Amino acid sequence: MAVMKKKGNKTLPPISTASLPDVIFMILFFFMVSTTMREQELLVRYKLPEATEVQKLEKKSLVSYIHIGQPTLAMQAKFGTAPRIQLNDSYKTTKDILDFVAAERDKLNEADRASMTICLKADEKTKMGIVTDVKQELRRANALKISYAASKSLGY
Repeated sequence: MAVMKKKGNKTLPPISTASLPDVIFMILFFFMVSTTMREQELLVRYKLPEATEVQKLEKKSLVSYIHIGQPTLAMQAKFGTAPRIQLNDSYKTTKDILDFVAAERDKLNEADRASMTICLKADEKTKMGIVTDVKQELRRANALKISYAASKSLGY
């Protein structure tokens, strides 16, 4: 019969880290592909009003946003605390909405221009007069599809 001998101090081989950079680059590439960059820098603060009947927008690429609310803390020293209208990355007045809608329409394909939607993201404490003025300018610009952003409430 053969005698089996146990060898004494046998240590585990070191863990190979040769494939670790490959794994890290795969994870990095995944997050670079799946993450979207913020399109606009928010210059206003707003808390969306609550609603019970909330629907998601189907094609977000056809939506242009108008933000209405108080300036952020960094901008309050320059612009005060009165509610402001933000179009793209700057404060504008209601007179600039016509040019904003025309520029947003020009970005879209000819077939999609009819289904362009303007989404109003207004603070829940914003006076209705500002929202009405914005709606009147949107009517003059022939932007008749309007949606209002709201957060979903849990009950009535």
